[in-house]
Amino acid sequence: MTSTAEAPAASSRAADQQFIRGIGPLAAISMVVGTMIGSGIFIVSADMSRQLGQWGPGALILAWVVTGLMTVIGALAYAELAGMMPNAGGQYVFLREGLSPGAGFLFGWTLFTVIQTGTIAAVAVAFARFLGVLVPAVSPDVFLSLGSFTMPGGPIELGLSNQRLVAIAMIVLLTASNIRGVRLGAAIQTTFTVAKTGALAALILLGLTVFRQPEVAAANFGSFWGTGDWTLAILPVMAAAMVGSLFSSDAWANVTFAAAEVRDPSRNVPRALAVGTITVTVLYVLANLSYLSVLPFAGTADGATVFERGIQHATQDRVGTAAFAAMLGSAGAVVMAVAILISTFGCNNGLILAGPRVFYAMARDRLFFERAGRLHPAYRTPAFALVVQAVWASLLCLSGTYGELLNYVIFASLIFYFATTLCVFTLRRRRPDAPRPVKAFGYPVLPALYMIAVAFVAAVLLIDPVQRKFSAFGLVIVALGVPVYLFWRKGARPAGEGRAT
Repeated sequence: MTSTAEAPAASSRAADQQFIRGIGPLAAISMVVGTMIGSGIFIVSADMSRQLGQWGPGALILAWVVTGLMTVIGALAYAELAGMMPNAGGQYVFLREGLSPGAGFLFGWTLFTVIQTGTIAAVAVAFARFLGVLVPAVSPDVFLSLGSFTMPGGPIELGLSNQRLVAIAMIVLLTASNIRGVRLGAAIQTTFTVAKTGALAALILLGLTVFRQPEVAAANFGSFWGTGDWTLAILPVMAAAMVGSLFSSDAWANVTFAAAEVRDPSRNVPRALAVGTITVTVLYVLANLSYLSVLPFAGTADGATVFERGIQHATQDRVGTAAFAAMLGSAGAVVMAVAILISTFGCNNGLILAGPRVFYAMARDRLFFERAGRLHPAYRTPAFALVVQAVWASLLCLSGTYGELLNYVIFASLIFYFATTLCVFTLRRRRPDAPRPVKAFGYPVLPALYMIAVAFVAAVLLIDPVQRKFSAFGLVIVALGVPVYLFWRKGARPAGEGRAT
């Protein structure tokens, strides 16, 4: 029997293990918008345009529209799960409860090894790369080589450069700020999301109105659907091209990872998923229409000006920079660099904040380092999980393979999207009477169509001769999680014991 003197102490210890609900409705929406908008929208349209060349600008816009529809439908399906289980860990918890603990672990394993940490590294280096436009001393030249090895995507050189050191410094800074409390992290997220959304909106408005190039726009929209045959043969080409747009629209589920820190999460997390994904989808489609209003769709790789190179051959695929250069001249590169610095800083803050909540939930199930399942006694944040994530992401920065690492798990990531949406169906059957504050929009038709679309894109990536090696390697990363899961499971808790809420 517990004495009255012991009761307050026990209550205090329990309180120490509770997250602080420091993420309000606006901050939750900012997490969705802020983690989705990174540097991709300013870059990937070049490669997409090359792949879809013969079908013209119409195919590019259609790819972004389809991507947006898939993203919104997927988010609305996740909204049901988020409303049912507004716990720390989000997607990990959905998979654990909807399919099996093993499925949840494989997601968390892949998230830690590459998806979250690889994205953090990629975004950090993008930040450093564009800082180099303003500060030339931030160079990509390796000054200390640490060796090299070969991966399916090619040779990899380990080493230090000023660019990689800046990337690591960014990760350390944002990790330290997020350790100090979720309210600080949420405030940073909201501030930078507003700033980056404003920058993207400015690009859109200026391109569609003040700096619209009438001759360029007439040529692009006059031959909008290109010269290619619009038959079923375009579907695999479209699916392969959508890799860029899908991953520019990725990370919207991160808000579910931090659901335990969202105020009124059963309502605010689903709302954030819906409002955030719809907002970004509209911005992305309008941004591409803006590109087509100032830059030719087609171009040549050896063109001397941004107009001669067009969207297809924008220098280093920097379509956003080319668009601003077309509008503002030489000052455009500086404006774009500042916009991407704001965008990538805010994006990485959201990614760094969210990921450790998954590792915390795994640790509470004894499927990760035990210390990752403890909260900082003063700040009530998963400090150890944040540090572990920062260390691994920093090591990925040193590899110089941040972009390729994302390619390796594209296929695996799509499988987890498919599997998590499947949980909507399995939990409807297993727990028909469970409270569902929000239900999946258009169930069962729209979630099923989303799963079919995801499965089709995944199948194309598995068959496509260019993407096949990356898809296969992504599966290897997932498969390596199986023996790790069997090892951790030996010490796992019985179902429900010690799990975070």
